[in-house]
Amino acid sequence: MKPYGHQLNLKKKGSYVSKNNSEKISKINIKLIHQIFDTINISLLVLIFTLFFSSFDSQRKWSNTYKNLSKTRAINNNLIDYISKIEEFYISELESINTYRKTKPEDLIYLDKLPEKKESLFKKNLSSFIAGFSDSKYQRGY
Repeated sequence: MKPYGHQLNLKKKGSYVSKNNSEKISKINIKLIHQIFDTINISLLVLIFTLFFSSFDSQRKWSNTYKNLSKTRAINNNLIDYISKIEEFYISELESINTYRKTKPEDLIYLDKLPEKKESLFKKNLSSFIAGFSDSKYQRGY
């Protein structure tokens, strides 16, 4: 064992041919291992990007679903308000039925029918036309 700098060199026993052959095998093994690790790294990167974009898509879908659920909840709250107002109205109507009494013929007041005043359409239009001129509604030029 000879010290060389910070490294220790060990002498290997064996022939020159086997050493050369083992170096070729080790270079092939190292290239194969590097290729395997490169393939694994690339596949992991592809998987990460796929899951990244998939999560964006699912987040977008969830946001749309949440927006629709919020709208539905607002509509339901409005419906509940309307239903409670209608129930309150009907309850007050039912309670007021007992306060009213039924009418009898002597309770009724009969009025004479007033004759309707009939005005012709021509006179009505003519009077509005004349009133328009007097109000300067219809003018010529500027």
